[in-house]
Amino acid sequence: MGIIERIKEIEAEMARTQKNKATEYHLGQLKAKIAKLRTQLLEPPKGSSGGGDGFEVTKFGHGRVALIGFPSVGKSTLLTMLTGTHSEAASYEFTTLTCIPGIIHYNDTKIQLLDLPGIIEGASEGKGRGRQVIAVAKSSDLVLMVLDASKSEGHRQILTKELEAVGLRLNKRPPQIYFKKKKTGGISFNSTLPLTHVDEKLCYQILHEYKIHNAEVLFREDATVDDLIDVIEGNRKYIKCVYVYNKIDVIGIDDVDKLARQPNSVVISCNLKLNLDRLLSKMWEEMGLVRVYTKPQGQQPDFSDPVVLSADRGGCSVEDFCNHIHRSLIKDVKYVLVWGSSARHYPQHCGLGHSLQDEDVVQIVKKKEGGRGRFKSHTTGPARISDREKKAPLKT
Repeated sequence: MGIIERIKEIEAEMARTQKNKATEYHLGQLKAKIAKLRTQLLEPPKGSSGGGDGFEVTKFGHGRVALIGFPSVGKSTLLTMLTGTHSEAASYEFTTLTCIPGIIHYNDTKIQLLDLPGIIEGASEGKGRGRQVIAVAKSSDLVLMVLDASKSEGHRQILTKELEAVGLRLNKRPPQIYFKKKKTGGISFNSTLPLTHVDEKLCYQILHEYKIHNAEVLFREDATVDDLIDVIEGNRKYIKCVYVYNKIDVIGIDDVDKLARQPNSVVISCNLKLNLDRLLSKMWEEMGLVRVYTKPQGQQPDFSDPVVLSADRGGCSVEDFCNHIHRSLIKDVKYVLVWGSSARHYPQHCGLGHSLQDEDVVQIVKKKEGGRGRFKSHTTGPARISDREKKAPLKT
């Protein structure tokens, strides 16, 4: 029996099992088995020399955004509208067969936009080159899930289910669970608050399913069984997602208003070029890019070429800013002067731990060779007092 058949068999057993207090331990074990099998499904087959034919393109710019959706929902047209890069668009499905990159120039930054082939139901099992498409989405900073506004809402659930099956968690944060394997000592189970979904016995059974008998587990929030399995697996990617509803020109205004009020959703029309500026501003807001301008000592700030930082790519502190310019710069920094929304007064003397915000201006002050004034370490005068030049006595 193959891995896919075993997954379907366990899912069928879960579907016919009643959910109550007596069966929650059994259901927890079944969830752990499915997670293990799906991890095996993502691994390349034994004996293969490489990863196969993929869509991966070189990272470029200050961020990466992937377009994911069913065939013929307007992904290629959206890429052409936003970047100017030509991507073949036609009235039949699967027009795009490979990954087509484009660059969005927005707010003095360069954002790479990837047009991926449409994915279908069963993509997590490899149907329609779904694994390669989802692998590229895992390397992105933001996912734009393009949906057809005239189709049913079920498409969004199908796509979310396919992405979650391969370890992508959309618009979620990592669970506050500390987990560490040990060599000896058994399983240590603790929590900082009352738990309603998981107890010690269920945690032990899930860990034994993974053949883990010595570990330390600490719950800092009321997490579910799925959260615990995600932490044990350790290969989950938590990524932001914006739901883009295209083709709003073919539905009524009441439906458009309903879709636009949903969280993390933007309604657009590529045909009539409606609301594309709102989509760009939503992308910018979700990616959290921080532009920092440099100011040489005694000169005006350089507003033409900002240093772009983000929390997902390294961090937004002064130390990250220095490392972005050059790794060796951090040793020579004495302090920095900061102008902008992160400073309490202008300019503010800051250390390396200060958090920068968008459109801040930073001037780096380096350490000087030796000391200053009476405490300077080197002098041109004689070393001994007796060798110093005697001054002439004052005339009286």
